[in-house]
Amino acid sequence: MTENLSRSVSSSQPACAPQPEAIDRQLRRLARRAQTPWLHEEVARRLAAKLGPIRIEPKRWLHWSAHLGGGSESVAEHYPNAQKWMVEPHAALADRMRASAAQHARRDWRTLWRKSAEEIFLEPVGRDVPWAGDGVDLLWANMTLHGSANLPDMMARWHRHLAVGGFLMCSGLGPDTARELRQLYQQMGWPRPTIDFVDMHDLGDELAKAGFTDPVMDMERLTLTWASPQAMLDEVRTWGGNVAWGRFAGLRTPRWRRQLIDAIQQHLGRPDGRVGLTLELIYGHAIKGAPRVKVEAETRFSVQDMKQMIRHSDKR
Repeated sequence: MTENLSRSVSSSQPACAPQPEAIDRQLRRLARRAQTPWLHEEVARRLAAKLGPIRIEPKRWLHWSAHLGGGSESVAEHYPNAQKWMVEPHAALADRMRASAAQHARRDWRTLWRKSAEEIFLEPVGRDVPWAGDGVDLLWANMTLHGSANLPDMMARWHRHLAVGGFLMCSGLGPDTARELRQLYQQMGWPRPTIDFVDMHDLGDELAKAGFTDPVMDMERLTLTWASPQAMLDEVRTWGGNVAWGRFAGLRTPRWRRQLIDAIQQHLGRPDGRVGLTLELIYGHAIKGAPRVKVEAETRFSVQDMKQMIRHSDKR
C-alpha cells in the first residue's frame, strides 16, 4: 500500500479511483512473483466452496486472471472433465503463465502424449477463440474486482464470453479492507493508501447493468495479524499495491518509512504485540440469461444472439 508510483490527481477522476497506469505497473510487478499471493489462494478456496449448491454442470470454463487469481485446482475438483481456457488481462501475466506451463510440461512426462486444452489468451481476445459463438459455461474471476480501472467494461466482457445459461463467479476486496490503515494515513495528514474498494451492493447493481440475471452477493470480514509492521506491509503489497489517483506523488524517504513503521506499531498494535488489519471480502455469482428481444414492427438482433437463444431453448 506504500507503492511510490504516484501521479497528480486527474481533475476528472476522484482521488479514490484506480489509475490505469498504476494498475499496469502493479500487474507487471506482481507477474514477477513466483507464486500466487497467499490471500488470493485463500479467497479462491472460499469462493470454490460456494460452487456446491450450483446445479449447472460446466463443460467449458474460463479462468480470468489465472496467475494472480488462483483457484484452478479447486474448480477442477468440482468439474474434473470440463475444458478450461485462461485469459490474462496483461501481457506480463500471460507471459508468466506460458513460462510456467512450459516448465510444467517439461517436468510432466504425461503431457507428451496428449494436447493440453489449457490455452492462454491475452485480453482483448479476438473473435477466433475456441469458445467464440457458443461461449463458456463458467467464468471464474477470483480477486479481480478491485484490479480494474473500468469495472463496468470488464463485466460487459465477462458477459460476452459466457454462454446463455452460464454463470459467473467473482470476488474482490470490499470497502472495509485496510480501514485502519486509511484512518492512520488520514490522522498523519498523508494522501490515501488505497482506492475505494467496490461495495457489495454496488457490485450487484453493476452485474445487473451488464446484463446478468439472478445476482447473488455475499461478504465476510476477517482480521489478519502479523508479527511486525514490516511483515504487514510486505503482505499488503501482494494484494495489488496502491493504485489510487490520490496516492503520494513522489518517492518516500527512509525517515518517512520509519515514521510509518512506528505509527503502525502504535495505532494498529494489539495486546499480543502483533499488528492487525480488517479485511472485507465480497463475492458475486450471477447467470447470463437469454437475450431479451423487444418485438416491434421491425426487430433486429445479431446472429450470435439468435443462435444462443436457440441453444438455450433446446436445453430447456
